Amino acid sequence: MLNAAVMADIRAMEAIDRLERALARVEAAATRRPEPEARNDNELIELRQVHQTLRSKVEGAISQIDRMLDAGERA
Repeated sequence: MLNAAVMADIRAMEAIDRLERALARVEAAATRRPEPEARNDNELIELRQVHQTLRSKVEGAISQIDRMLDAGERA
């Protein structure tokens, strides 16, 4: 019959083994790349249009600031 110390060692080793397996699963999950989401071409087109509109507005604002600065330097 096994004594209490041996039984405790066996339980401890089993617990360590479970922890090691769990850690391996966590590590594997952490290194997996998520699946890319399905592309929505309409959403991409709309995003590009919004980007271009915003870019045009910013360019216009910068041009206006440049003109104001040029006028201020001449005054």
